[in-house]
Amino acid sequence: MRRNERIKVPQIRLIGAEGNQIGIVTPQEGIRLAREAGLDLIEISPTAKPPVCRILDFGKYVYQLEKKEKQARKNRHVMHNKEVKLSAKIHEHDYQTKLRSAVKFLTRGDKVKLTLMFRGREIAHTEIGRRVIDRFVQDVIDVGEAEKAPELENKLLIVVLNPKPQSHKKIKKENESVKDNEEIETKNEESGPETV
Repeated sequence: MRRNERIKVPQIRLIGAEGNQIGIVTPQEGIRLAREAGLDLIEISPTAKPPVCRILDFGKYVYQLEKKEKQARKNRHVMHNKEVKLSAKIHEHDYQTKLRSAVKFLTRGDKVKLTLMFRGREIAHTEIGRRVIDRFVQDVIDVGEAEKAPELENKLLIVVLNPKPQSHKKIKKENESVKDNEEIETKNEESGPETV
C-alpha cells in the first residue's frame, strides 16, 4: 500500500477526506491537498486506471483494516475433525450417547469420522457392523451426511460425516428463539399474575 511521495504515477483519481470525489489530479496536487488537511494521501486501488487515491489518516486507516480482518477471522468457523468410535456389539445406551456427541459435533459445523472396530472373530460378520454404521448415518441424516460409503480398512469400518451447511445455522436460530421465549416467560413470572 503506497502513500504520499511513494505514489509514482502521472495521474490519480482523488477522493476527499469526507468521501467526496475531487477528480483526476497529479499525485503532487493530491499530496498538497492532504497536507493542508493534516492527513495522508493513500493509494486505495492501484489497479484502476488511473489509480484511486484517498485523503485519510494513515494510522486510522491501517487500524480499521486490521479491525475488519480480525472481525472476519472471528466470524469464520474453523472446521475440526472429530472421531466417534463404535463397536459391532454396542448397547443401546452407549449408541445413544455416541449419537448425541456426533449430532453436537455436526451442528457446530465439524466433520465426524465414524470408526467401527471389529474385535477377534467379529471380522467374519462385517454385515453386523455395516448395519450399525448405516443406522448411525440414518439417525444423523438431519444434521449430516456421509462423504462416501463406509470403507473396510483392516479391522476398521470407517465413514466420514460432513455437516449439512444449513443445519447448524438453523439450530442456532432455534436456540436463539428458545432463549427469547424463556426471557419472555421469566419477565411474565416476575411481573406476577395478570388481572383481567
